[in-house]
Parts: sequence; structure tokens; C-alpha cells
Amino acid sequence: MTELLDQIQTLIDSSNRDLDQIERTLTDGYAHALFLEAEKTRIEKRMSIVAHGIQRGDTATKARELASLAKSLDGREGDLSRLRGLLGRLRRHADGVRVGSPVR
Repeated sequence: MTELLDQIQTLIDSSNRDLDQIERTLTDGYAHALFLEAEKTRIEKRMSIVAHGIQRGDTATKARELASLAKSLDGREGDLSRLRGLLGRLRRHADGVRVGSPVR
């Protein structure tokens, strides 16, 4: 994730005008955003399963798992938010390249 964010930021900061590279990076970014969305959904489903079964079995273990899942979910949401923000900036940069002037 860090490498992708760095790559996007570098393209924006350098005013790179290579539209093919910008579009490839946007595609990679959108694919990663979809992956993060799928991860969030998987975590949310697991949280629901654990929460529904908290009365059965080892409550302390399930509570720890829920806490861990919540932390993971929070991390995915933060990653997704950062990625979407940078992708929006890169998309505006690509639009500027198309019309001949950089947009930030």
C-alpha cells in the first residue's frame, strides 16, 4: 500500500505528463481500493459472526477477537480514505494532462 501511495504522490508532485503511466497507476489504485473494500466486507462479516456467538463459548477470547477485528477494520477504512483522496488528485492531474495544463 505504501508503495502505491508513494507512486501516486510522485506522479502528482512531478507533474508527470505520461498519460499512459498515469492511467496505469489509476487502474492499479482502483483495483487496490476494490481489494480494500472486499477486506472491509470480510472483516465486517466476521465481526457479525463473532458478535452473534459471543454468548456461546469463551467470551473473553471472542471479545479479544472483536477488538482485533475492529482495529483491522479501522485500518482498512483509513487506508481506503487515504487512497481515495490521492486517486482523486491523480484523476484531476490526468484530466489536466488531457487538456494540456496540470491540475492539482
